[in-house]
Amino acid sequence: MEDLRSLIVFEMVIKMFRQVSKSAGIEWAPLDVPMHRRLQTLAVAAWVFLAIFGEGIMLYFFIKLLYSSFWWLAFLYAVWMMSDIGICHKGGRTVQWVRNWGWWNYFRDFFPIKLVKTAELDPSKNYLFACFPHGVLSSGAFCSFATNALDFHKLFPGLTPHLVILGRHFLVPFARDVILSLGTCAPSQESLLYMLNPKRYQGQCVAMMVGGAAEALDSHPGKYIVILSRRKGFIRIAMKSGASLVPVFSFGENEVFRPLHNSLVRRFQEKLRRHTGIASVFPLGRGLFQYSFGVVPLRNPVTTVVGTPMEVKRNLDPTDEEVDEVHAEFTRRLVQLFENEKSKYLKNHEEVQLVIT
Repeated sequence: MEDLRSLIVFEMVIKMFRQVSKSAGIEWAPLDVPMHRRLQTLAVAAWVFLAIFGEGIMLYFFIKLLYSSFWWLAFLYAVWMMSDIGICHKGGRTVQWVRNWGWWNYFRDFFPIKLVKTAELDPSKNYLFACFPHGVLSSGAFCSFATNALDFHKLFPGLTPHLVILGRHFLVPFARDVILSLGTCAPSQESLLYMLNPKRYQGQCVAMMVGGAAEALDSHPGKYIVILSRRKGFIRIAMKSGASLVPVFSFGENEVFRPLHNSLVRRFQEKLRRHTGIASVFPLGRGLFQYSFGVVPLRNPVTTVVGTPMEVKRNLDPTDEEVDEVHAEFTRRLVQLFENEKSKYLKNHEEVQLVIT
């Protein structure tokens, strides 16, 4: 009798809780979600958490270590770090074990993310992958070029991918080591020309988010706005190194978050970006146990399509006119890639246009 009474009370509480949640617009995840899907959500949530707070946590840990009885460990690490500080400009330090973590497989399957090849790439040449759009966290480019979850080496045998990220990431103790192990490198001219030098390397694929932090602010579901018109530095790099330019587009990248629309917020974001280089996007996604709000991305397919390489003649000192000519041809090829592929990966492809600013 007592057990029956407890069960009735429990059911009443659950019913009341559901009614309150429904009136508040909260949709809770079912209790019978399969374990593999829960692990996928956990993998993506951990990735977002580290992307937002990871560097701050590592810096705090380093300072705590410095002011503890183990200060000498922090001192030795600092000495080694200073001697190693330039590695991000010299090709980085890839650790395949980290790129092969099972974590990335769960991350891949959450959306899911796919990598598609449209043309063969000669492993005797170097390539500069110009990736669009940036999105909020560049999940497609990250999974494709900073992990082995999508089998890049099998799809493009003989080629080695490197993802370019902001140089400030390589200045944070401990965090820099994890970032470097993923095969990332700095966006400086020194770094890019070092890796794309045909006399030093062959089969290097350097992937960079051309639109950068500014483009992340224009990440809206159903819209593809990319910043390219005033981005010509990557063209000069390709011309100086002789690396082939490859347009890369991640369809669905802008669909994994719902941005917060507010003019005051946008002005704050622009000011912060100009001073720090950081895109202070306020994404609206889902939570760990409910689908209505949070910073966990939405489950939406992301397909990163690697286009046909554009041969670039090596020119160590290109003029502005020569740069503009190559830039115009690359822009044409990017638009062509988008138009040719969008019907395969976008539901409302007839209504979606690529806007270049």
